[in-house]
Amino acid sequence: MLTFNIGSFVISLSHLLLIGALLVATLIGRRVAKEGKGRLDSVLFWLLILGLLVARAGFVLVYREHYGTDLWRMIDVRDGGFLVLPGIIAGVFGALILGWKIATLRRPLAASVVSGLLLWGLGTLSLSVYEQGTRLPDIPVRTSTGETVQLTHYQGRPLVINLWATWCPPCRREMPVLQKAQAAHPDVNFLFVNQGEGSDIVNTFLSSQNLSLNNILYDGGGRLGQVVGSMALPTTLFYSADGRLISSHLGELSDASLARALEQFEGR
Repeated sequence: MLTFNIGSFVISLSHLLLIGALLVATLIGRRVAKEGKGRLDSVLFWLLILGLLVARAGFVLVYREHYGTDLWRMIDVRDGGFLVLPGIIAGVFGALILGWKIATLRRPLAASVVSGLLLWGLGTLSLSVYEQGTRLPDIPVRTSTGETVQLTHYQGRPLVINLWATWCPPCRREMPVLQKAQAAHPDVNFLFVNQGEGSDIVNTFLSSQNLSLNNILYDGGGRLGQVVGSMALPTTLFYSADGRLISSHLGELSDASLARALEQFEGR
């Protein structure tokens, strides 16, 4: 399961976990604090913002070749590009400075940071273990010629499966990125599994955008999304050559975030 759904509202489990960790950290900190509870809430919020900013800056710095001088792409966090470790270090360092300067915040701030990081870390580890225990679903899809094949037919090389639809704006924006990666990585199988649309609609879209993609597949009932537990589009799944799920990405991919994801295949 990759997303949590309530009606039409969809949120990724990783985002839900981050919100939950912040909430738990706030509640525990307020319970420990004897005074300044409102101030503690504000401090925790800004420490989170600091951590996210540093995590984003670290990612952009490491993958700067994919951003060039495009400032908008650097600040556009929709690609999910963050480096966790620098963000955690920045947040903890900020908490240490504030605790040193403001004595009344030391105990509640320490309790908040430790409990929040512990919950987030254990939750992230659990999600990762669960995700990596998932296998490539053996479900039927249709090819562009109308032939029915099993997804496992494409197993044997590293596999990238993109769930998409032509009506989905982030899906449309990331298609050129995926096309470029497909051409640059012939050792990786890229599958573009359309959710719920017909070949006429897809072909018209591809032609209008001058896109040339291999392995366009059709999942008319959206069964793949249901099986992998993601009701969000686009969703991109990364499988090892033996069909084991390595990771997933919910939302739009950029050149940088896709490059980072493809690094997982190195040495496998």
